[in-house]
Amino acid sequence: MEPVIPIIILALPLTMFLVLGLFGHKMKHPVAGVLGTAGMGVTMVLAYITAFTYFFSGNPEFIDADTHTRLQAIVFNVDWLAFTDSLVIRLGFLLDPISALLLVVITTISFMVHLYSNGYMRDHHGVWETGFQRFYAFLSLFSFSMLGLVVATNIFQMYIFWELVGASSYLLIGFYYTKPSAVSASKKAFIVTRFADLGFLLGILVLSFYTGTFNFTDFTSTEVAEGVYRVSEGTAEGIRAMIQNSAAPMFMGASVLTWALVLIFMGGMGKSAMMPLHIWLPDAMEGPTPVSALIHAATMVVAGVYLVARLFPLYLMEEASLNIIVVVGALTALYAAMVACTQIDIKRVLAFSTISQIAFMMVSLGVARPEFHHGLGYMAGMFHLFTHAMFKALLFLCAGALIHAIGSNDYTAMHGLRKHMPITHITFLIGCLAIAGIIPFAGFFSKDEILTATLGHSTLWYVWMSLVAGLTAFYMFRLYYLIFWWKEHKVPAGHHAPHDQPWTMTLPLVILAVVSCLAGFVPFGNLVTWNGEEMFESVSFITNLKALDWTVASVSLAVAVVAILLATVMYKKENPLPSKMKNALPALWRWCHHRFYWDELYMFITHKIIFGCISKPIAWFDRHIVDGTMDGIAYVVQRSSYAIRTLQSGNIQKYVWVYLIGALLLGAVTAVCLM
Repeated sequence: MEPVIPIIILALPLTMFLVLGLFGHKMKHPVAGVLGTAGMGVTMVLAYITAFTYFFSGNPEFIDADTHTRLQAIVFNVDWLAFTDSLVIRLGFLLDPISALLLVVITTISFMVHLYSNGYMRDHHGVWETGFQRFYAFLSLFSFSMLGLVVATNIFQMYIFWELVGASSYLLIGFYYTKPSAVSASKKAFIVTRFADLGFLLGILVLSFYTGTFNFTDFTSTEVAEGVYRVSEGTAEGIRAMIQNSAAPMFMGASVLTWALVLIFMGGMGKSAMMPLHIWLPDAMEGPTPVSALIHAATMVVAGVYLVARLFPLYLMEEASLNIIVVVGALTALYAAMVACTQIDIKRVLAFSTISQIAFMMVSLGVARPEFHHGLGYMAGMFHLFTHAMFKALLFLCAGALIHAIGSNDYTAMHGLRKHMPITHITFLIGCLAIAGIIPFAGFFSKDEILTATLGHSTLWYVWMSLVAGLTAFYMFRLYYLIFWWKEHKVPAGHHAPHDQPWTMTLPLVILAVVSCLAGFVPFGNLVTWNGEEMFESVSFITNLKALDWTVASVSLAVAVVAILLATVMYKKENPLPSKMKNALPALWRWCHHRFYWDELYMFITHKIIFGCISKPIAWFDRHIVDGTMDGIAYVVQRSSYAIRTLQSGNIQKYVWVYLIGALLLGAVTAVCLM
């Protein structure tokens, strides 16, 4: 493949960022919006061309004609920093199933957000938000960063763009920089993810030190033989040494490879908001709602999932690291689902839903094994990444339409809106059905593939994740009924009646709703698998229906239906059941409502322990010992200088007397010494 189109895919968003960032303030508001949207539209078209060429062209550069295995293709790769002959950092463009998939996801959601923001970032009187041009510049920077991350040819290039994504999210979350809560949320997101990224960097250094390479093609070229995962010919000798017990370095009972992979996963935990590094994501809702759709629903938060998927063959070598991923993901999924059941801010409900669904993907990758349905968990996790991006972006953009119409994030101000906002109502309902896993919507297919993979690994985790799936259906339809049903919305005096938003906001909702209806029928098993091999012999529109384990699908569908019926009974009409349930389990409700007091725990650790018990003694030592010593030395020098300054008076007679007395004393001392 010629590198022209891939280069433009990366260069165009960067160019938009520079143009809008440097000259946007001189442009009229519509011009900046149209320019940014057009730039992302062109990028999306080129990304689609690249992905379709990779998946469907039959080019021998991308697929092995004999085995039908999809290959990794490096479109371009240029040297940047050379440490040794083999340890070289390059900047390039890697095209393979998961990078092609993410090109489609990122550009699609980003374009929808760009288009949607043209309506969202101005009020009902047509007044544009202050900093509108700056907002579009930041959107372009974020899109460039994510695209550079997913096409990275080596792990160090990924880390560079990983940090750039963090900086972009900081700018977007803190867009309303005059609002203290937004500033606090942006700093919180930046600081928490920086702690996680320290682990990521250490993991990169450990991995590259022992393998002698940064390149993904070296890390991920694998084959399976006789149940043993081993690196195929041409991969770094250092990795071979790691997986041989006699040569593998050990630390605290675990191999260096295990430690490296766990540290790298720590970076993924931060970006994907896994416990205990999840606390930044709910507060990040302080940014404009289109930012929530772009960063915290479809792109940035899946970076951790993408990282594990990219290094999946390495994780297969150390099963302990995969087990850690399963445990962290399962705990996070249940925690976030429970918390989502008690929130009243609609964006925070969706934020905790995102945390739970990303954890679903992590669990799917953690339970994936080649011996079970050809690594079904890997395919299912990436399938859910794709479907979730569409329906969660849809839900967030619907939430933005509601907030734009009502002027509040609180669902208590949104009762009975189905009659006032019919398009938003229908599209939001489609998003709820998709995330709940109702057939034939997209979430049904990807979620059930995850549950099938989980059942093949462990009955315990299957039951656990089925419970999480049931809670997902419950809290989403709780939110749906509270917003669109419950009781009629009463318009306050002097306020306009709520209504559907302009076409720039409505069109993305309709498009994403259609995709959420149809995406489940994409034959994902023939497009994205852990080793590039196709899973289906024949492909048709109903391939995924035929491939499902209908025992698992029937159970999960029944669980979802029961959860929806329960939500319907409790929340379709105003009744005392929610209050009765709250009063029956007051402690559980209080803990869930307060997010299990994670924020309070972090505040206690930072303020009471770190600041109070550690920082205060250090500060006292710094002020009184270090500064006191320096001040004492300065005082002595100052007093001494005052005492001897008269020696430099400029009086020649005084100098003669001093010289004479000194000479006499010197002569006397000399005479005494000679006697």
